[in-house]
Amino acid sequence: MASKNQTTVTEFVFTGFPHLQEGGLLFFILLILIYLFIIIGNSMVYFAIRLDSRLHTPMYFFISVLSFLEIWYTTTTIPKMLSNLVSKQKTISLAGCLLQMYFFHALGITEVCLLTTMAMDRYLAICNPLRYPTIMTPQVYTQLTLGCCFCGFFTPLPEIAWISTLPFCGPNQIQNIFCDFDPILNLACMDTSTIVLIQVVDIVHAVEIITAVMLVALAYVRIIAVVLSIRSADGRRKAFSTCASHLAIFLIFFGSVALMYLRFSAKYSFFWDTAISLMFAVLSPFFNPIIYSLRNKEIKEAIKKHMCQSAIFTHHIK
Repeated sequence: MASKNQTTVTEFVFTGFPHLQEGGLLFFILLILIYLFIIIGNSMVYFAIRLDSRLHTPMYFFISVLSFLEIWYTTTTIPKMLSNLVSKQKTISLAGCLLQMYFFHALGITEVCLLTTMAMDRYLAICNPLRYPTIMTPQVYTQLTLGCCFCGFFTPLPEIAWISTLPFCGPNQIQNIFCDFDPILNLACMDTSTIVLIQVVDIVHAVEIITAVMLVALAYVRIIAVVLSIRSADGRRKAFSTCASHLAIFLIFFGSVALMYLRFSAKYSFFWDTAISLMFAVLSPFFNPIIYSLRNKEIKEAIKKHMCQSAIFTHHIK
């Protein structure tokens, strides 16, 4: 516990952001353009799917939920990053840091569960096409989505609640670009390396990631075997195209997450920590609308259709 003569830390300082005169403005412009693209791109995918009745299927429902999650997932970190790039005081309150950690991990875990669910959906659609409509009903895929949200928002809650009870008395400099578990635990005024709860939580996170990767890998091994058995080249191409976008997003997201949270005792330099953090906090949501809109003919057509309708409506109003 902190002694009486120690000062309680009420805010943390991010040390990884350059000042304006050191290139901070350039990074700010680049990051805000990426953020705007993430918001606009994922919103277009989301509303195109929700407004087009032809896309009211389980696969597109999950894609719309993923796009919705990506918007809020990036909003938990990027606005604060932008603020830190242009402000002299690159600080965040203890409460703000805890909230950022909670929502970042809650939404991230929800995405992990959703991407795994999407792989199971593709497995059922391709490997059991006759039973698929009776299995994946609107009620079922809505319940699966709610289950992903429950798992995501409940899992990090005990750890965040416990971290909020730790004493912080200095130093208060966070060696990262946003609040995360390890950088914050390193600032606690006690040795947290031997605490059983942290070890248990680390194991739970590792099991979550490894289980998800194994389930998706097994699903795609079976999917590939079934697709290769299709006689027509057009049929194989169509089956692969429905899975390629999901697999690309999965590899980008899980690859960076595994590098960050399955390293165990391995230590990276600040540069690589920052690069990996940006990969799963920024690049995965950035590529999501690109991959789904460019590779999916139905989504492209739906976006064009509703953009044209919006333009016509705006013209009539004028």
